[in-house]
Amino acid sequence: MKIVVLSDTHMPRMNKKLPERLVRELKGADAILHAGDWTRLSVYEELAAYAPTYGVAGNNDGEEIVRKFGLNKLLTFEGCRIGIVHGHGSVKRTGTEAHAIAAFKGVPLEAIVYGHSHIPVLKQGAEGSPLIFNPGSPTDKRKQAQYSFGIFRISDGSIKARHVFYANKNG
Repeated sequence: MKIVVLSDTHMPRMNKKLPERLVRELKGADAILHAGDWTRLSVYEELAAYAPTYGVAGNNDGEEIVRKFGLNKLLTFEGCRIGIVHGHGSVKRTGTEAHAIAAFKGVPLEAIVYGHSHIPVLKQGAEGSPLIFNPGSPTDKRKQAQYSFGIFRISDGSIKARHVFYANKNG
């Protein structure tokens, strides 16, 4: 199973359309995860045309998106449990990653997906600890060298994760 993982699209402010590099991967996706800051429900509608799309609201999302998605979500794909949260909130002392992990404290998971920082993260936890994954942003790299999103491959009850990096958000 192939899952495309993204966050922080901030559309249409940061880009008028989904980047072509992302669209190429969406065409073969079995599911899509979005970790918040869609900013418009039309982004969900566009993604859902490619594959079943799941996500959470971020700090830049309005009430309509908060009502539709909520602030955190637990999903199961082929026996793998994935927690999704944007990661915003009281993060100054602990950081976005720690805030995301705390959102699922005590919940048995194979992966935690979060956004907010626009910083790509891939950390494979020790045995029994979840994979920690931030896809970065496909449209707003901020101080990062490149734009990014993620791909999860799920088989035999395990997740293999990677980032896709690219320099041109329109290409």
